[in-house]
Amino acid sequence: MPVTDTATPQTLPLDGQSILELAARSMFHLFSSISQGMFLVDRTGRIVWVNEGYQRFLPALGFSSVDQFLGHMVEDVIHNTQMRRVLETGEPILIDLLTNKAGTFVVSRIPLRDDGGVLIGAIGIVLFDHPETTLQPLISKFARLQRELDDAKRELASQRRTKYTFASFIGSSPAATEIKRQARRAAQSSSPVLLLGETGTGKELLAHAIHAASARSSGPFVSVNIAAVPDTLLEAEFFGVAPGAYTGADRKGRDGKFKLADGGTLFLDEIGDMPANLQAKLLRALQEGEIEPLGSNKLVPFDVRVVAATSRDLSALVREGRFREDLFYRLHVLPLRVPPLRERRGDIPALVEVLGEDLALRNGTPPPELLPDAMALLMGQPWRGNIRELRNVLEQAAMRSDSLAIDATQLARILRETGVEPAAPAAPEPLPAAGDGSAGLLRPLAVQVAELERRAITAVMAAHGGNKLATARQLGISRATLYGRLENPDGN
Repeated sequence: MPVTDTATPQTLPLDGQSILELAARSMFHLFSSISQGMFLVDRTGRIVWVNEGYQRFLPALGFSSVDQFLGHMVEDVIHNTQMRRVLETGEPILIDLLTNKAGTFVVSRIPLRDDGGVLIGAIGIVLFDHPETTLQPLISKFARLQRELDDAKRELASQRRTKYTFASFIGSSPAATEIKRQARRAAQSSSPVLLLGETGTGKELLAHAIHAASARSSGPFVSVNIAAVPDTLLEAEFFGVAPGAYTGADRKGRDGKFKLADGGTLFLDEIGDMPANLQAKLLRALQEGEIEPLGSNKLVPFDVRVVAATSRDLSALVREGRFREDLFYRLHVLPLRVPPLRERRGDIPALVEVLGEDLALRNGTPPPELLPDAMALLMGQPWRGNIRELRNVLEQAAMRSDSLAIDATQLARILRETGVEPAAPAAPEPLPAAGDGSAGLLRPLAVQVAELERRAITAVMAAHGGNKLATARQLGISRATLYGRLENPDGN
């Protein structure tokens, strides 16, 4: 007769609790057998059990036996462990990389609870050792993602850095030279700078330049145009929003401009348009060096250098009660008045050349060439909109002209169409006669020579419509020398 197996077949328990207990025991034995090592800690973080697989790591951790290892607080003997975090939060860390004296490991940390759900300890599992070989595909993918993240961070940082330097502020006139000198000195300080001047004079460009020449040049440059942001959104724009601060808010929160500019420069454009209710909060932030995000009761420290700008008369706004006097004095530490274009007419030929080249690059066309009468007409205008208005007139002239050469008639027509009656062309600035007293001669010779060079360059550039190559040829100097004189008119 055939022999039959009379053993009773094993079946699953019928109740759910018994099934869970069986599964827990099975999983524990499975992990204990296939993992590289396991250990248990109690509620206080003290190591109470180590399996046989984990014992092979003990010598590298500085222990010759299990008895020496047991009883220690986990962070004292396993460096860089996150087991304490599991005990404090009750949340598992399913996959993590751990590196210490014993090597680099892929680990898992799981909280342990009693029947009542109370946290009583945690278990640490070494899933893999030598992950550089066992997990090479995963590590390669992680490394690639990390490189892409680093590249994205560098790109974002470069976009937040300054776009302009002092070389970008075109002009060698006395007014332009003086404002650049003052701005360079301001760049060496950490005090707030207040740029005052009409619209279109280059205040934002100077703010970039001050940042680029300062000790914070490696940090971010963040700007906010107060006039362009609705009053209801300004507080969030400045100070940020806490997670879930209001219905529809991002659950992750959002950093404000102060936090984004941390370690760098914050440029507040059109500060004169700031609403009164926000002026007090801005003043407090500047005084205390900390902000409170919208919807939060937590103060966040920041470290920024503030550069503010306005085309409005802040002193008048203070007298009218529309701008806080204490905030005015907080910002009015290093005031710089940016001169309007009509006070630096000698810079117009150089500006015309730079603006023309920029138009040519953007439109893919040759730069416009202004005839001498056209240049003289430009130098005679009041330019209420300053360099911004000059750019607009040049762009219109270039787009509407049938040839590259632009004369005074074309420019006069464009000015009239924009509502401006053309002023008389500027006469060449006369050089001092030899018999004109001695007051002007009682100065250092280098200063007088630099002034004579500047006037000569201005006159010749005006005669050649801003063409630097023709100017250099007529003056008998190289183009590089001419560029050097324009950028450094004092010859220093």
